[in-house]
Amino acid sequence: MPRRNNILANIDWVTVSLYLLMVFLGWVNIYAALYSDENNSIFDISQQYGKQLMWIGASAVLALTIMLLEVNFYVFFSYIIYGVLMFLLLLVPFIGKEINGARSWFQLGPVAFQPSEFAKFATALALARFMSSYGFKLQNPKTLMTIAAIILGPVIFILLQNDTGSALVYFSFVLVLYREGLSGVVLFFGTLIAILFVLALVLPNLTLAIIMLAMVLLIYLIFNHKLKEFVHVFIVYAVTIGFFTLLSFILKTKYEITHFMMIGSVVASLVVLYFSIKRKLPNYTKIAIVFIGSVLFTISVDYGFENFLEPHHQVRINELLGIESNPHGAGYHVNQSKIAIGSGGVAGKGYLNGTQTKFDFVPEQSTDFIFCTVGEEWGFVGTFTIIVLFMTLFTRLVWLAERQRSTFSRIYGYSVAVILFFHFMVNIGMTIGLMPVIGIPLPFFSYGGSSLWSFTILLFIFIRLDASRLEKLSG
Repeated sequence: MPRRNNILANIDWVTVSLYLLMVFLGWVNIYAALYSDENNSIFDISQQYGKQLMWIGASAVLALTIMLLEVNFYVFFSYIIYGVLMFLLLLVPFIGKEINGARSWFQLGPVAFQPSEFAKFATALALARFMSSYGFKLQNPKTLMTIAAIILGPVIFILLQNDTGSALVYFSFVLVLYREGLSGVVLFFGTLIAILFVLALVLPNLTLAIIMLAMVLLIYLIFNHKLKEFVHVFIVYAVTIGFFTLLSFILKTKYEITHFMMIGSVVASLVVLYFSIKRKLPNYTKIAIVFIGSVLFTISVDYGFENFLEPHHQVRINELLGIESNPHGAGYHVNQSKIAIGSGGVAGKGYLNGTQTKFDFVPEQSTDFIFCTVGEEWGFVGTFTIIVLFMTLFTRLVWLAERQRSTFSRIYGYSVAVILFFHFMVNIGMTIGLMPVIGIPLPFFSYGGSSLWSFTILLFIFIRLDASRLEKLSG
């Protein structure tokens, strides 16, 4: 059989081996997290580690099925698969089962099925199909709106299920768009929004307003070295903000002086924007628009934080930022996780010898906090090994994506890499206190059939595409 059509010979066995190794390590660490003298058989299907073995067996069947299907199947049915998953996401809030405060599961007999996990690979397929279509141009406004709809569709439905953590994963697709030619300005604004969000929560509004004003004046000076122009801009801001500050004292309303100062900043920016457009100064125009948007965004942060985030998410973010501190309340998970990981030292306490694990000090230790089991029992050596395995997988996926001849396969490959990387980064960040606890599983390690199956499908579709990279895709 020619090598071009020999799927078995073209499979990337390095990626498959990494997958098998991580799934195996995940299984034995789930066993370690739940081990007890009363239930000590790793094959006991009444326990989570026994069930995980069954999920692993089902994953093997899924992987084999994916590899046997014709490669053009994934191109042709990409929109159909996406549509089916969107329908399930729309349906689950009405007839789904509520678990841990989120109504995002279908109960099929003894098996709980979470559509939001499977929607990730469906979105990756739909995005790859659309972006590889004939005549595609990323910079076209209509095209960008379509891409936004493909990505934000599942986000909206998942937010309706009260599952913010799963919804955040979809924003990782921005990195795929960046690889395909999206302007770096988008990433810049995304980063700016994230920074402003954090600062708006941590700093008093008055302090933030002063910092933003100082920054915008400095930027004005950098872009235009004329001191006279800078003085004019400074006077506009000083007079306008001073006027609104005085107005706040005169009116003596219930609103804080900071609100008047922020309004004054926006009004001053509008004045500067008017004159910059009139005098055709594009740099001033852009900076004024950015500053106005930043001020309006920071004003809306408090409202959005209080009205759109669930109370437990608010508390966890406040814990992370140091605004609140309650190691026996919302911070309990992270505090116990850090104790478990730190107690492992260099080489760990030994397999099945973790005291934090045995006495259930860390909640959800077989699912979202499986990494702290590795840290306690295998120590720094174990955690470093896991991180190296994941980084090797990410590097391999990017390398495989770059060698694809079809745009569809390349875009899908990058989607796989960024989804897995987001899960890896956030999950490990949660366990060591660098990220808020939002319920993100560690790929191939955390207990759960839905997550393992979805990650398996996500990865093996790309392995199948890569195995046929010499063929011409059609759909």
